[in-house]
Amino acid sequence: MTLIKTISGFRGTIGGQPGDTLNPLDIVKFVSAYAIQRRNAYKGESNTIVVGRDARISGQMVSHVVCGTLMGMGFDVLNIGLASTPTTELAVTLSKACGGLILTASHNPRQWNALKMLNEQGEFLNKQEAEEVIALADAAQFDYADVDHLGSYTEDFTYGQKHIDLVKALRLVDVEAIRKAHFRVALDTVNSVGGVILPELLKQLGVDVVEGLYLEPTGDFQHNPEPLEKNLGDLKALMQTGRFDIGFVVDPDVDRLALFCENGEMYGEEYTLVTVADYVLQHQKGNTVSNLSSTCALRDVTERNKGCRYYPAAVGEVNVVTKMKEVGAVIGGEGNGGVIYPESHYGRDALVGIALILTYLAKKGCKTSELRASLPSYVISKNRIDLDASIDVDALLLKVKEAHQSEQITDIDGVKIDFPDKWIHLRKSNTEPIIRIYSEAATEQEADQLAQSMIEEVKQLLS
Repeated sequence: MTLIKTISGFRGTIGGQPGDTLNPLDIVKFVSAYAIQRRNAYKGESNTIVVGRDARISGQMVSHVVCGTLMGMGFDVLNIGLASTPTTELAVTLSKACGGLILTASHNPRQWNALKMLNEQGEFLNKQEAEEVIALADAAQFDYADVDHLGSYTEDFTYGQKHIDLVKALRLVDVEAIRKAHFRVALDTVNSVGGVILPELLKQLGVDVVEGLYLEPTGDFQHNPEPLEKNLGDLKALMQTGRFDIGFVVDPDVDRLALFCENGEMYGEEYTLVTVADYVLQHQKGNTVSNLSSTCALRDVTERNKGCRYYPAAVGEVNVVTKMKEVGAVIGGEGNGGVIYPESHYGRDALVGIALILTYLAKKGCKTSELRASLPSYVISKNRIDLDASIDVDALLLKVKEAHQSEQITDIDGVKIDFPDKWIHLRKSNTEPIIRIYSEAATEQEADQLAQSMIEEVKQLLS
């Protein structure tokens, strides 16, 4: 069984039995439930829901089912076709729609797909709203429109250009400075929608040379689509030729951004947000937010700007956005390469990240590796503890918290223990009996030692 229902949406592998996978029958059920939630929650005049998708092989099939179901529920459909997640988010607000559905399983392999649900602000449904959709789907009590009240269907494939126009118009994006820098850029868009929009973005930003790997949006991913160094050997080799100033990598729906330096070294996806924040805070003072499992380099960069303060949030984009609004953050996001810049919109956006980073590099007049070296340096270690399904994970985490009550503790999402020069974060999985353990320190050895020490402590508590 691969079907997973969470506050982030519904995802699963394609094919198989109803109730076990993401198949047409279950897609109809989930979309019908989402339509009811929108009808109950939205108080405006619009009856339009935006649908955008990444380039997955199953995308066309899923899109047909989704669009037909929405029309059957009486909603007008605006299908924007192949579109990144941030493009779809922006399309909701630009079209003044009452919601949106993004058909993407993000960094999951080719056999997966998913439905991500947006509100009228082009932002992900909050926990309460998403749980309402899940309950409605489980109840399966739907009332479809009669023939005189079916929704309409419209296609508009211009939103990619509208997205690019909005990025170019951002106050801190300097197209002329980028043009004068004569950048040479390498891309890996893993056979999805990044191959449609990013070459055009770079061209319009005035980048001199753009050479890409896996730009054709076939959905037949040529490597594991998660933008981690172990999956990016081909781009690493291309960068090591010395012909490029910077390399950009995105996941299939273009909301995560990773970088390569001109010498072929991985920049580190944790440092995408840190770099953007370092640039933004020099021109726009304010607070920053990232999730608890992100590097504390963002905190350091924030606090070296007088009057600016860093705030942590629970893991998950919707939680980061909620905290950003609460504290009036000028920049925020997640350590997986997700940049959220409110001046554009409240969603992770690789296009915004690319434009701001190129502007920063152009204005500093330095190499990408030199920019990376100018930032505080930490290393994160990621581990897990597999547990018996009978274990009360919440009680176990409470014991860990009590054992470290003399340290700085944050418990809004699992237990995070902050030491003066390092931290460790324990979170339970919502889908399997494990505890994820993230630790960060100045060196890889220190981060690994901190994690192993905690793993031994947890084992002792279990025994």
